[in-house]
Amino acid sequence: MKRKLLVIAFLCMVMVLSQFAAAAAAGLPNVVILATGGTIAGRGGSATQMTGYNPGEIGVQILINAVPEIKQYANVSGEQVANIGSFAMTHEVWLKLANRVNELLASSLVDGIVITHGTDTLEETAYFLNLVVKSDKPVVLVGAMRPATAISADGPVNLLNAVRLAGSPKARGKGVLVGMNDQINGARDVTKTNTTHVETFKSPELGYLGYIQNGEPYFYRETTRKHTYMTEFDISGLKELPYVEIIYNHVNGDKNMVNALVAADAKGIVSAGMGHGSIFPATRDALAEAAKKGIPVVKSSRVGNGIVTRVADDDKYGFVAGDTLNPQKARILLMLALTKTNDAAAIQRIFDEY
Repeated sequence: MKRKLLVIAFLCMVMVLSQFAAAAAAGLPNVVILATGGTIAGRGGSATQMTGYNPGEIGVQILINAVPEIKQYANVSGEQVANIGSFAMTHEVWLKLANRVNELLASSLVDGIVITHGTDTLEETAYFLNLVVKSDKPVVLVGAMRPATAISADGPVNLLNAVRLAGSPKARGKGVLVGMNDQINGARDVTKTNTTHVETFKSPELGYLGYIQNGEPYFYRETTRKHTYMTEFDISGLKELPYVEIIYNHVNGDKNMVNALVAADAKGIVSAGMGHGSIFPATRDALAEAAKKGIPVVKSSRVGNGIVTRVADDDKYGFVAGDTLNPQKARILLMLALTKTNDAAAIQRIFDEY
């Protein structure tokens, strides 16, 4: 049975690449759309239902067929990697998705990738891919804030713009991108800032990379941090990611959550600190004990803007400063760093470079 499935998969790939070869002769870029579900593939009970809908109900081919204008700008094919709300995203799907992206981009007949995704964890998937994709070809994540069945659904135009962005030579070498609401954001800095508004994705303080105007990308800046083909991380053959959790700091904190994570054999801990990464004393002392036991601790901040830089006490407690990464992205970088080392100094070097 397994052999039969492999043969079918191989024949499908041959068919797709044959179609792409024909399209290349016509001068159109070849873009593969990998679908994972989310609101962009969501279905509501009525045209006015904007929340409480069912995400990930519509398949990738229906999404493509709903935007026939795509064919004017690229030859596209679609694959359904998953069909879930992104609040249910898993490391297993991440690894499957990343390996498939790397496999596709290794072909000279694939010019770019679009990934349709729910918005709840879109920034996390984007940053994970930003660290493990081994190509300078464009990879663009796209989603929607209104389900496909809603009045003025934002998914179709977002998808069209994402395909045009992924097929543009201008997008090469920029790292993994998020293209939504006519804006281009970089995976490292982008975050969801509003629970329901269509302009939810922003890069606070550091700003957008550019805009999409009438389907044409315009870039004005780019990240200076290592990404994609520049990185040291290799997930090929990796079956799971190290267990890393986040501790959220607050008034009158204690050591209980930290001790529970140590008992649960956590391999790393991210502290979502107050202000400049500040940690309540009891929580700090428990984290320092964890660091002494060889469990790296990264200081981030719950604030949402600014840098968490090293301070004198970090050497005393054995902590790593998380720079501008928010807690959820610091967790991703720490997981990947742990595939290389658990030495705090070496992990600090990684956070300084990425």
